[in-house]
Amino acid sequence: MKFAALARSAALVTAVALVPVTTAGMAQVDGRAGPEFSKLFATYQQIKANYVEDVDDEKLIRGAIDGMLSSLDPHSGYLDGSDFQRINTMIDGNYSGLGLSVIMDDGAVKIISPFRGSPAEEAGVKAGDYITHLDGKLIYGGDLDEAVNQMRGPAGTSIRLTIFRAGRDEPFDVTVTRGVIELEPVTHKLEAGNIGVISVNEFSTDVGEDVLNAWRTLSREATGRMKGLVLDLRSNPGGQLDEAVALSDLFLDKGRIVSQRGRAQGETIYYDAESAFRGQIADDLPMIVLIDAGSASASEIVAGALQDHRRAVIMGQRSFGKGSVQTLLPLTRDSALKLTTARYYTPAGKSVQEGGIAPDIAVPQLSDPDLEKRAKFQLRESDLRGHLINEIELEDEDLENDVRDDPRFKLTAEELKAQGVEDFQLHYALDTLRRTTPSSVASRN
Repeated sequence: MKFAALARSAALVTAVALVPVTTAGMAQVDGRAGPEFSKLFATYQQIKANYVEDVDDEKLIRGAIDGMLSSLDPHSGYLDGSDFQRINTMIDGNYSGLGLSVIMDDGAVKIISPFRGSPAEEAGVKAGDYITHLDGKLIYGGDLDEAVNQMRGPAGTSIRLTIFRAGRDEPFDVTVTRGVIELEPVTHKLEAGNIGVISVNEFSTDVGEDVLNAWRTLSREATGRMKGLVLDLRSNPGGQLDEAVALSDLFLDKGRIVSQRGRAQGETIYYDAESAFRGQIADDLPMIVLIDAGSASASEIVAGALQDHRRAVIMGQRSFGKGSVQTLLPLTRDSALKLTTARYYTPAGKSVQEGGIAPDIAVPQLSDPDLEKRAKFQLRESDLRGHLINEIELEDEDLENDVRDDPRFKLTAEELKAQGVEDFQLHYALDTLRRTTPSSVASRN
């Protein structure tokens, strides 16, 4: 089974940096666009008069809107009905269904990532899997919204997913029980040696405050002085831009965090430290930020800010590479445009569009038994059809540096499992911090 290049994105939970707005100025229509509007209206008239079946106006207008937006980039789209409700619940951090981030990949539903702790993850669904059937019904070649609606349903009910996974000879079935998912955006754990691990799973409301509370809890639980901190942003598809700024601000007390630059007046905005939180936490501790190909948008803002300010070592794999900002522009009470309005840049002025954030220390996830096979199907922004091009031309070879063999990483998943290592990247980060003193490289403030 072979799938070609990626079609337009219409994800259940997309990899976006969202800026909700309540008002939006309407751009003036260029007078030269008159003839083009005439073509559009003439096409509408011909369809209404001559198509083999009667077509209602709503279908034609929706098709025209979708066509305009899909011609722009993979992240712009029209939202109404269930789509509009879904984007609002995403901002609030409450979900119902399976807990999946999905896209449409040339007619197939492809999973960007299951959310940690979700029913889908607990059932064994993985990033990069393709869903071909729902309860035995073929969904390949269908509409993504219809597939998403089928996967949603009352908590406690089950749905059977037929999965195609790279490395497997045949598709296989996975039964997932739906749930009302109130994902924990932030989780934390104190590891041996008084090293804290804070995992940020999404950038929904109050993530910055949640991380601050997690840090305070870890500090109380520690038997003595904290010795290091891991901020885990792996498989985090993004969320609210303001929360990415707030999280970065927790660890910085001065300087630029991120800038967004758009074409329209008022779309160029600079975000600086000390705008959300005063001072910084864990300022005297070595710190590592974990990222991977599923770390997108808001996650990349945080990683880029802490990397450029030399506040933390970035470890893992090159991130997704989405350097654009989507703004919600209301049209009616229950519809809006999700429109790309700006690009964002790290404090050093680098755009992560296409190239992503390159880790300071590249560490593969050796504990994944399907690592090599699934790497062939790994999805990043540069794979999306119609993606925005980075202003600085990027060479494909440069983007593949993180997949080259490293003699330090030769253990197999089976060997690691025998040693009790289930998450090699986290294991490597913890070992690095245990060997690190506050004055050495991992504390680069």
